[in-house]
Amino acid sequence: MGPAGNSLGGMSLDPKLLAILACPEDKGPLLWFADESALYNPRLRRRYAVRDGVPVMLVDEAESVDDGEHERLVARADAEGIRPTFEG
Repeated sequence: MGPAGNSLGGMSLDPKLLAILACPEDKGPLLWFADESALYNPRLRRRYAVRDGVPVMLVDEAESVDDGEHERLVARADAEGIRPTFEG
């Protein structure tokens, strides 16, 4: 594991970078889960890894998530106030 970027133990991303990050497939906003080092597109149910502080924004590298994982991520975003990277 790399150095912690915030108090939750995940990597941090520059807020200016987050404000422009979009899904490479549908060009829509993403949800940033810092402690999981992942960006998530709830529309396509696709998760993008962040490795060593660098978002891997390649469709071929993305992970598709099942219904249960989608529900967990969306519920967590709602509960914790995780907002999309930009308003789409």
